Amino acid sequence: MIPDPTVAAASRSSEQNRNSHDEANSSGAVNHSEDESGNENRQKSVRRRKRPHEGSENVKCKSAKAGRSSGVSRAGGSRGKQRQVEAVTLFEVITMGRNAMQAVIDDWIEAYATDRDSSLLDLISFFIQCSGCKGVVTAEMCQSKEDSDVMSKMVEELDEVAGLQYKKFLAFPWILTVTWPMDTDSVEYPLIQSGPYGRWFHSEFCDFVSVLVAQCQHSVIFDSYLMNTLISLLTELSNSYVRAFRHTCALAAVKLLSSLAGVAVSLSVSIENSQKLYDVQKTKTMRQKSTLQQERIQKKITELQEKRAEIESMMDIIFKGVFLKRYRDVLPEIRSICMEELGLWMKLYSSAFLNDSYLKYMGWMMYDKIPDVRLKCILGLQGLYGDPLLLPKLDLFTSRFKERMISMTLDKDNEVAVQTMKLLVLISKTSDDVLSPEDYKQLLQFVYSSQRPLAATAGELLFSRLLNTVAPTADTQDEMNEEEAHKQQMFARLKALLQFYQESELHKHVVYLVDSLWDCGGALLKDWPTLTSVLLQDDSSHGPGLTQAEQAVLVEVLVALVRQASEGPALAGRSGAKKVMSAREKKVLTDDCAKLTDHLLMVLPNLLSKFSSSCDIVASLMKIPQYFLPECLEAENTQAVSSLMAEMGAVLELHSGPAVLEAAARTYLSLCGEETAGCSMAQAARDSLVQRWVDQLTALLGDSLEGDSFSADEEKTEEILTTLKKLRAFHNCHDLCRWNLFELLSPLLSVESSQGGAPPQVLLEVLQCLCYSMLWSLNMSGETLTSRDKAVAQRLQLRLLCERGHHFLSHSDVSVRQQAFLGVCDVLTAHSYQLHVWDPTSFGPLLYTPSPKLQRALLTFVCMHVFVGPDCDSQSSVSENSEVERLEDLHKRRNLLAAFCKLIVHGVLEMSMAAEVFMYYMKYYNDFGDIIKETMYRTRQMDKIESARTLVLSLQQLFVQLKREQESGGRAHPGVQTFTSIKELARRFALTFGDLVKFRECVVMIHRNGIEFVFQEFSQTPDTPTPPYLSYLTILSEFSSKLLKPDKKTVFSYLQKHTAEHIIDLREECWQPLIYYRASLLAVAEGEDAVSYVSSDRKPYQPNRSPFSKQKLEGSKSPCPFSPADSKVSKAHRSSFSPSHQEKTTDMDPFSVPVDPPAHRLSIEASVLNTGNEADDDTVEIEL
Repeated sequence: MIPDPTVAAASRSSEQNRNSHDEANSSGAVNHSEDESGNENRQKSVRRRKRPHEGSENVKCKSAKAGRSSGVSRAGGSRGKQRQVEAVTLFEVITMGRNAMQAVIDDWIEAYATDRDSSLLDLISFFIQCSGCKGVVTAEMCQSKEDSDVMSKMVEELDEVAGLQYKKFLAFPWILTVTWPMDTDSVEYPLIQSGPYGRWFHSEFCDFVSVLVAQCQHSVIFDSYLMNTLISLLTELSNSYVRAFRHTCALAAVKLLSSLAGVAVSLSVSIENSQKLYDVQKTKTMRQKSTLQQERIQKKITELQEKRAEIESMMDIIFKGVFLKRYRDVLPEIRSICMEELGLWMKLYSSAFLNDSYLKYMGWMMYDKIPDVRLKCILGLQGLYGDPLLLPKLDLFTSRFKERMISMTLDKDNEVAVQTMKLLVLISKTSDDVLSPEDYKQLLQFVYSSQRPLAATAGELLFSRLLNTVAPTADTQDEMNEEEAHKQQMFARLKALLQFYQESELHKHVVYLVDSLWDCGGALLKDWPTLTSVLLQDDSSHGPGLTQAEQAVLVEVLVALVRQASEGPALAGRSGAKKVMSAREKKVLTDDCAKLTDHLLMVLPNLLSKFSSSCDIVASLMKIPQYFLPECLEAENTQAVSSLMAEMGAVLELHSGPAVLEAAARTYLSLCGEETAGCSMAQAARDSLVQRWVDQLTALLGDSLEGDSFSADEEKTEEILTTLKKLRAFHNCHDLCRWNLFELLSPLLSVESSQGGAPPQVLLEVLQCLCYSMLWSLNMSGETLTSRDKAVAQRLQLRLLCERGHHFLSHSDVSVRQQAFLGVCDVLTAHSYQLHVWDPTSFGPLLYTPSPKLQRALLTFVCMHVFVGPDCDSQSSVSENSEVERLEDLHKRRNLLAAFCKLIVHGVLEMSMAAEVFMYYMKYYNDFGDIIKETMYRTRQMDKIESARTLVLSLQQLFVQLKREQESGGRAHPGVQTFTSIKELARRFALTFGDLVKFRECVVMIHRNGIEFVFQEFSQTPDTPTPPYLSYLTILSEFSSKLLKPDKKTVFSYLQKHTAEHIIDLREECWQPLIYYRASLLAVAEGEDAVSYVSSDRKPYQPNRSPFSKQKLEGSKSPCPFSPADSKVSKAHRSSFSPSHQEKTTDMDPFSVPVDPPAHRLSIEASVLNTGNEADDDTVEIEL
């Protein structure tokens, strides 16, 4: 900060003329120059080592004192070298490291012993500089603290004329005056500077305070002068309204108290040791006793106790003078500092601080609104609860604030919640009776949390509370060997885990439970032999076994464990896990995967055989091979792989549920993916299964299809449906085109439902199979299409599938209709993609374009099945159907809309067909807004002009529908949107044009198209004085704000061109949309909106009906207010618009303020209608 030159000069003069220590009673000043500031010091290199000078900063070293050079030698110089060294201040020594800091502080202590007043001024200057202050400190002596005149001078004020602030305070025996500029709060002081410098300075500053106390603890700290002055200084500055002083000195004060607490602990240890020595002396015999030595020891104990009492008095003063005032400071950083140090005091010096009088502050601040303050409280409590010797003193605090600690596990800050859970885990380990069963029930539910650190901590609590405490009794353990004891203990733990999961009725996520326990219970969860032996245990064996429900849960746990060991802790829906694993973690993951593969490859066939009758269990078990390590499926394990394939085939013969089929298809895909011995066996087993199913289906269809009818009884239809489900599930993951399923199943689509067609369930599976077959055919075009005949045959199949899909869009069953729609959309999208990636050097798919009739049918299907009901966003259907059914239906409709939008994005359908979708953007925003917005973005990337034209088309279609509905005069149709909603839709469309320069042509085209839509083919007659679609201009005005200034003149001229042919009376109500649109175009030039240009004086003879117009005029901030006389506008200017007049208006500088506003400037504003129909007599509302 900039010092006062006069004060600085006087200070330097007084220092030069000072010859003795007695002159220190006169006033002196310490000047903080620019190079001594914190901001300048930040730019210095930390590695730069300056040699500290001998003596004080404020006292010139005399030749007689030149021999005191110990500080120089300790700071890096040799005693024998008499070279010139650079002097540094105490503030600069922070940059020199802890060793140099100790050396300089030792030198300062020596200087203090010689001239304590000047040295104290150096220390005071140090704390002022650390606050970022570059001002002037003036000191004068005070004779008595009780002087009322002195206390009345303690002020903190500012001088606005001089631009300076003054703070005068008492640091006995000094009266200090600090002067600094007024803009201190706007400058970053060292403690809050961003980046590594701020953190480094905080650490070095705290080290300085601790080193100062450590070096002084055996000498000057007890002279009743140094500490009194320092405590007075820090107390006064910590109460300043200046943030820099308050923050820096509050930190220094609490760190000073922490250092004093360390001194008090050292004194207590010395007292205890001396007391032991004294007791030993007392126990000696009379001959061995030494009375002199006892007296010496007793005297030493008394001195140490007096010193400790003095230190405790200092700590009490700091606590009451600083902590009690700052722990509720408005600055969160100060509150955090106070709570962090309070926890340290209670742990370090528990005999003085660990009681309810101090603990209450920790409990109160756990309710602070700043997360960091709450976090410091929790971290401090962790240190207290972690020490068993301190627990008896925490009983009352625990009972008082236990509920608050439990509730903080739900803290919005994740770190606070995690540390609170760790604190509760610590409490549960040290005190069994603190947390009740209800508390444990609430805390253990956090194993299902979406935050992994919190869930893992809750898993540690679950493991220590339930799983790690279960052990067999001593009598039973003696009777069995070690292996059996281990199995029994594992069984008991698994039983407890299953019981906990079954009691958690709110959650059914085994994978989250396993992930929560993975870090702390790895030994239990990775014991694959024990897990599988429990599942394979015979019910007739000794001891109680697992129930069927527990077996099903244990299988889910086993699958989750296999997934965790194979893929790691990354889970969908759970955040906080490490995204990148280290090399060591990857190696552990590979080793775990290899171990589970070796074991489960042998055991899994037995598990499938045992639980083959349970559909859910085998569906879970068949997922396990997906996580096997492919390298383990080598030739030596061919027998195990063969056994596994046989059991999987047997399961598929028994079950045809979707879960079993999907798991089997994915497992075969995983096993067939690598070129190993086991993979070749898996491919052979898969081909055998598919061939058997195709042969079976061929025989069934041969008997059921007779001519053009489907004549299968119920039993045969069920067999056909079961086989189709299996083929459909495998065709989804595997390429089965070589079995010619398209030719086999396509005849089922040719049978008319009126002539005995296939049931809807069969048609649904057939449509899915044909869709998969077509997709695989298109995907493998580069390999399979080797001639033109094959390409023609593929296009014929595509055309046949699209035509039959078009036919089934009108089927009576809604599931069939939806599947037909999805199938057609998927194959057309895939065909378009193949045309884009086709290599011209080889044969590829031939072009197929859907017929216009099919395109229109697809659009109609979307409008009829996706945008259903008058208001899809309302929750009226929840009362009729359950929430689950509503969400499932919404999911299906979102899939339908996404499939249709992909056709537009890939260019299969014309972009104009998206207008039917865009018009529902606002009405169905909650359900489909993201899909429609993404479609707008993609179409704009394809052709921004055509995309903008599509937006205009959607608005015009909605407007025409509304107009026809109004003209019909009948009851409002639920599908027709209101004028307000159309205007809001236009506003949202306009917001999508963010870059005005990039979309300049688009916005101009929108305005030109809108003007043509309103005025084209309009001939004015007495019966039709205005265009029928004139109100569309109000909707079009929403895009005016997106016009650039050069374009507004073009659009306005284009509007004038279309309006010049007609007689327009702007006083008529029917021309209000035109007035509003013109005003919006003019508002673009002035940077305003259309409403600010709307006038309310078109009927001057009417009385004033609006109390707000005059208020707006009187309260206007316009630099050029208009009087009522100036705002009068002639009738000639109101009758029509002149093109030349408009050119003059638009060419004016929008930022210029005319001295005499011309009347023609107001001709436009005065003629614009007030949209609120609130007129004023003689005033015109103008905002510049």
